[in-house]
Amino acid sequence: MFEDVLTRIGAHFARSEPRRTVRELLLGLLAPMERKNGWWLAEHAGHAGPDRMQRLLRTAVWDTDAVARDLRAFVVEHLGHRDGILVADETGYLKKGV
Repeated sequence: MFEDVLTRIGAHFARSEPRRTVRELLLGLLAPMERKNGWWLAEHAGHAGPDRMQRLLRTAVWDTDAVARDLRAFVVEHLGHRDGILVADETGYLKKGV
């Protein structure tokens, strides 16, 4: 199913490098890691630093609206129900320290 999502949204990335990086980013976001910041996601993907992840989110050419539409359509196709709703709750993590 993961590869189906990537196939669907992959056409909205102008170059192969961002397509590869978005795959690595999504795998990192789905991984059981304590933190999900640029450094941790980059390390999980085997990168030396967060530059590629940051470049994807900051300057890479991709159609964010089309990706959002395709992801929504995918979720509706696979999880949708006539009477259902989707609630996204990003609760975050408690900060350590004072």
